[in-house]
Amino acid sequence: MVKIIETVYNFLWGDLLTLPLPGGGTLSLSLLVILLIPTGFYFTIRTRFLPIRLFKDMVGALFEKKGDEKSALSVIQTLIVSTATRVGMGNLVGVVAAISAGGAGAVFWMWLTALIGSSTAFIEATLAQIYKEKDPLYGGYRGGPAYYIHRYFEEKTGKQKRYVLISVLFAISGLICWCGISQVVSNSVASAFKNAFHIPPLYTTIVLVALAAIIVLRKNATVKVLDIIVPIMAGCYLLITLFIIITNITQLPGVFSRIFSEAFGLRQVAGGGFGAVLMNGIKRGLFSNEAGSGSAPCAAAAAVSDNPVKVGLTQALGVFIDTLMICSCTAMIMLLTPTSLTKGLVGMDLLQKAMEYHLGTFGVIFIAITLWLFSFSTFIGILFYARSNVAYLFGDNWFSQTAYKVLALVMLFVGGLATYTIVWDLGDVGIGLMTIFNIIMLYPLSRKALIALKNYEKAH
Repeated sequence: MVKIIETVYNFLWGDLLTLPLPGGGTLSLSLLVILLIPTGFYFTIRTRFLPIRLFKDMVGALFEKKGDEKSALSVIQTLIVSTATRVGMGNLVGVVAAISAGGAGAVFWMWLTALIGSSTAFIEATLAQIYKEKDPLYGGYRGGPAYYIHRYFEEKTGKQKRYVLISVLFAISGLICWCGISQVVSNSVASAFKNAFHIPPLYTTIVLVALAAIIVLRKNATVKVLDIIVPIMAGCYLLITLFIIITNITQLPGVFSRIFSEAFGLRQVAGGGFGAVLMNGIKRGLFSNEAGSGSAPCAAAAAVSDNPVKVGLTQALGVFIDTLMICSCTAMIMLLTPTSLTKGLVGMDLLQKAMEYHLGTFGVIFIAITLWLFSFSTFIGILFYARSNVAYLFGDNWFSQTAYKVLALVMLFVGGLATYTIVWDLGDVGIGLMTIFNIIMLYPLSRKALIALKNYEKAH
């Protein structure tokens, strides 16, 4: 089993194609990068650079009222759910790893990936809205790739179906991914609390699982909790970063100079390091904002809106919030820290050292609590996503819904007590497979989303 997971992981994320670069360097491309980057460019062109043209509409869509349907979610609530899952450990340790491996220039390519990825996010979220359906168990609406792929094949064949193979594969991949992420979440939190407070992982894990169980085993507590946690955690992280930037304002021009010079600099090309700069920025952007993976549409489908395009625009904005705001915060914290202090450190140790430089002991404690909030909200958010996939595979019944939640809680407990590399690979395999099944179908399905966009622009 371990061998199979590792083989699939290497196929999805390993170096599938290697291109030579001037100066003797190489540019290695994985299957997922080969799929996602062209898709992002394609939809950016097809939507006529939507992220730039309609940015005002993205923000305006947040304030749409949901109407009288009490069990349904507003547009901004679904953005909060998707932000909870996008903003996680990748925004902290992942960005640190990208800069460590690719230098400051990786940040620029991370930004560019968000810009083109937001168009993909728009297409998949709009489709989720167009094909959403009533949720008989939780109330409101549900949907996502499993549903819009299913409906596409029904429309194509003119026949009603119980299952569609690609929809089944997507749903299973999602459940595998979210089980893997559950273990990563608890492992990250337990490690951070051990470093900051010297609390044994067992105690941290028990508290984490108990709190999670209280929330996820209640019918509709998930969104209510996220409505509180997500704005607080994102707001506090932004404020702390702004404080660090202001106190180091004289260094800021130098930081931006480093980002742009290393992104395009001849030194990197000549030294054979340009490939590392480019790919570390792109991979971090793709991993973090999840555009194209098909996860955020599971939240987008739950929104009530008078136009599906407004939900698509909101989810496109979510990519910006994740990468241009939260990931950039971590990048600024890192790049405003003297490299001599962080030499030889990696991951969480490196980030905590950087925060200690800026804010003393408070910085170490703050980053541990921030990681806990980011990770905890991710766990709650992925179980919201799982609702739709579980229902697609097993029908509308409380037994299967509860069984998957219990399984996720067990994974959460196991992950906090032991580090298994295979667990990280499992999550990456799941999201990789989700992305392949989703991207393949976005091309034929996108016509409906593009027509909806055209009609929206005519009306506005």
